[in-house]
Amino acid sequence: MKVQLSSYLSEQKATLKKLIELLSQKYKYVSILACDSKGKNYAVTQSTISVNDSNWSERGFVLRTYNGFGYSEFSFNELPKDNINSFASYLSTQLDTYQKCLSDSSFESYPVVQEEIMNESFYGDVAVLPESVSSKEIIEKLTNIMDRGSKGSPYIVDYRVRFDIVHISKLFLSTKKELEQSYIWSQGYLMPLSRKGQNNKFYYRAFSGLKGVEIIDEMVPYIDEVARESENMLNAVTMIPGTYDVICSPDVTGLIAHEAFGHGVEMDMFVKGRAKAVEYIDKPVASKLVTMHEGAKSAQHVSSYLFDDEGVLGTDTIVIDKGILKTGISDMLSALKLGTTPTGNGKRQSYERKAYARMTNTVIASGNDNLEDMISSIEHGYMLLDSEGGMEDPKNWGIQCIILKGVEIKNGKLTDKIVSPIIMTGYVPELLSNISMVSGHMQLGGSGMCGKGYKEYVKNSSGGPYIKTKARLG
Repeated sequence: MKVQLSSYLSEQKATLKKLIELLSQKYKYVSILACDSKGKNYAVTQSTISVNDSNWSERGFVLRTYNGFGYSEFSFNELPKDNINSFASYLSTQLDTYQKCLSDSSFESYPVVQEEIMNESFYGDVAVLPESVSSKEIIEKLTNIMDRGSKGSPYIVDYRVRFDIVHISKLFLSTKKELEQSYIWSQGYLMPLSRKGQNNKFYYRAFSGLKGVEIIDEMVPYIDEVARESENMLNAVTMIPGTYDVICSPDVTGLIAHEAFGHGVEMDMFVKGRAKAVEYIDKPVASKLVTMHEGAKSAQHVSSYLFDDEGVLGTDTIVIDKGILKTGISDMLSALKLGTTPTGNGKRQSYERKAYARMTNTVIASGNDNLEDMISSIEHGYMLLDSEGGMEDPKNWGIQCIILKGVEIKNGKLTDKIVSPIIMTGYVPELLSNISMVSGHMQLGGSGMCGKGYKEYVKNSSGGPYIKTKARLG
């Protein structure tokens, strides 16, 4: 079923266009991003049930104007139905006040954005719209999953089922652009906690996509498998630190791509001189088997959109081409400063926050190797599964990935030995240059979120195939 644009934004569109017309009499560039997104978070455990508004919910506007040497922004969440002339005058006064403060400082100048005439729209498609299912029905579905999952192993002492769904609606308007998009993403989690004596182990399985309520039914076939894996985690032992041959699952491959050449090639860091990657453009940084894509059009997942929060159309950017670093990903202002074409990666946490160069769908392309052959090629090493998070130093290219578990590989075969948790560290080019096999299987996940340092959270997805490499584990 087609996802409809927010009726609120549809009603405000004419007023916003009039506001742009009035302000354009004074400013060389005027644009407005209008946001109206809403969603719900549902969670069920053996003792609690909760339903809350999503943290991704927002309703508001961002005005951006060219102030003569750079760009000024003003965000607001109320738009008067009448007296739009007075409101335009008020906004102009506020912007002029900010400009006067900035004109006495040493801020660098930017050119005026040169836009093409554009009128485009995108509406997502899901099987089950959230408004067609009541909260009571959703809770009943989640409770049934929790009850069945809790009985899947005698060692499960608690079981949490979570479901989040968000309907994104946005308009971007300027003197030359009229863009609108409306889509839904959802995510779900199966999260059992198992106990054996004093040994407690957490396990999870995540689900996500440009989907509606139907994703709950997609979780059901995995209930028994998750229960078995949760029980197996009780037998996990501590990792012995060292350098090993490893096979990374698509989930872990995505984490490496995200941390290594996601943050590392965000081009606002190029402008600030905080990225090692700028020194390696058109140079080898990975095995020739590695090609990496980044962009809203690189995949169909939770961060796929028509346009970013600066009105730039999303792209499929090839960041690494057969091991050679080709380019970074940029917001509009970074591209203006660097003299490059913006890649459609300007994203805001909300209408109240600044746009930064941010990741969307970060994907390592598939290869031609068979997973069984990859496993049989390892005398002693580990299959790494289930990423938990990570971080990266863009200036020095150090990487740290937290992985929930590893399964030992011995004499070319998977064993029953499980290690958990695992910390994978290393120097990014070394880790990627060690990649010697890449599978033909491809998978993405988008159940998490990404911060810029410790803040400015946005939605993104990452993934890829199975890869074989050599890594330091601890």
